[in-house]
Amino acid sequence: MREITDNRACAREELESLYRKIVSYVLLRSGLGSPTDIKIVREATAALQSIFPQAELGTFLTLSKKDKERQLKELTMIVTGIRLFNRDCGKGGEGIDDLPAILREAIPATTQHIDSQLQTAQDQAYRYTAILEKAANNPFLSIELQPYMLKEALYNVRQYEVFLQIILSDIITCAQEVEMMIKQLGAQLEQLKMIVKSKTAVPTSQVFPIFIALSNLWTSFQDETVLISVLSNLTTHLVPFLGAHELLFPEKVIQNLLDGLTVKTDVCRVKEHLEDRVHLADFRKQEWLFPETTANFDKLLIQYRGFCAYTFATTDGLLLPGNPAIGILKYKEKYYTFNTRDAAYLFAENPENYIDLIREKAKKNAELIQLLELHQQFETLIPYSHMKDVDKHIKPITKSESSTQTDTHILPPTIVRSYEWNEWELRRKAIKLANLRQKATHSVQTDLSHMRRENCSQVYPPKDAGTQSKREGSSQVPRPQIYIAGLRGGQGKVTSGVKVNLTRAVDET
Repeated sequence: MREITDNRACAREELESLYRKIVSYVLLRSGLGSPTDIKIVREATAALQSIFPQAELGTFLTLSKKDKERQLKELTMIVTGIRLFNRDCGKGGEGIDDLPAILREAIPATTQHIDSQLQTAQDQAYRYTAILEKAANNPFLSIELQPYMLKEALYNVRQYEVFLQIILSDIITCAQEVEMMIKQLGAQLEQLKMIVKSKTAVPTSQVFPIFIALSNLWTSFQDETVLISVLSNLTTHLVPFLGAHELLFPEKVIQNLLDGLTVKTDVCRVKEHLEDRVHLADFRKQEWLFPETTANFDKLLIQYRGFCAYTFATTDGLLLPGNPAIGILKYKEKYYTFNTRDAAYLFAENPENYIDLIREKAKKNAELIQLLELHQQFETLIPYSHMKDVDKHIKPITKSESSTQTDTHILPPTIVRSYEWNEWELRRKAIKLANLRQKATHSVQTDLSHMRRENCSQVYPPKDAGTQSKREGSSQVPRPQIYIAGLRGGQGKVTSGVKVNLTRAVDET
């Protein structure tokens, strides 16, 4: 859908590619066939072209994204209706499964499977109940048997039984919905045949609503198919819980414990005490309800899921089905049933005591809260499906810790720094600019401000230089040696000296 709505096709090849994508979208959304099968694609393309020619792609591209999505959904429903009508007429319907026929086969098969599982669980529960009832009446057997695990097994089987009954109820409701939709589908197809008949052109205002109704009905069939599949898988996943009982209590052990006992079903227990009714004369303060005196007697919400409250409280957790025919006790706007009249009389003498005992037992076995529907006594464990029916006295949670995290700026900021909201500030800037037009600008540059960066220069340092002659030469001359004799004087007043030159000639050196 995103590829189609964001497309900006212009060329012919791009438009053809977009139209093929619309056909694939229609097939994928309707779930009627694979978009890779050529026959199915051709049939879907022909149906789409009859209501949305390729020439209208230009108008489609000018719509907004929401309008494109809405039109795509409408086209899908109308094309689905056309293909379903063609399938009914025998002129098309490639790749369309016969969902009504599939559902009519799957629902009885699933129901039969669940019924067999339910019967197995009930038989197991009846046997556990018979053994526990015998142990409750025989203290010596109770010591040997240690019925704690057996009671746990009984609770587990009863839970399993309740789950299967819920699933079975959903399947029955599903079957009723399917039958109603099959009738509606047939009526819509017949109405469409009456409108179309052999006409070459039919007003869209008459057939399009019927095509859309056919598409919606088929979508409902698909939903019911998924629901049946989910319920069937759920039942399959529950089977191992029943198989675990054979490991804990093998068949031989159960048969030994059942030796000499009569296993009674819930129906048999109810029939045993049909005539033992509560006498209203014995109770003036309590209110008792009977089938013949109470309207909607079968729809009363019985406490503890219809099990006998007195037996459960006095036998430390034995589950016996109550008998409404004996009489239903109404105590504080709640209804209680019992398996015998004696149990009803004893419970009515002090109901609060037995209700407290049951509550304490449920605290030790948490599974009983759901099994016996003790949500009023344990308000923090109310299931989500019952939240709307909760009394107003439950205090809501007023404080809770929470934290959120968001991006500081989801979109990039677009702040215009030059923006001014003050008119006088704008005028001041205008006057300043007007004055600048008549001014001359002078600038001075110094070494420090020159390009605002450091300058550097590089020179070659001087190097030592020397010259060398070809050879060294020297010359030597005679040292002058001249002596003067008679300088020390004599006896006379006049000194006479004699100069003696002893210097050697040059050629002699």
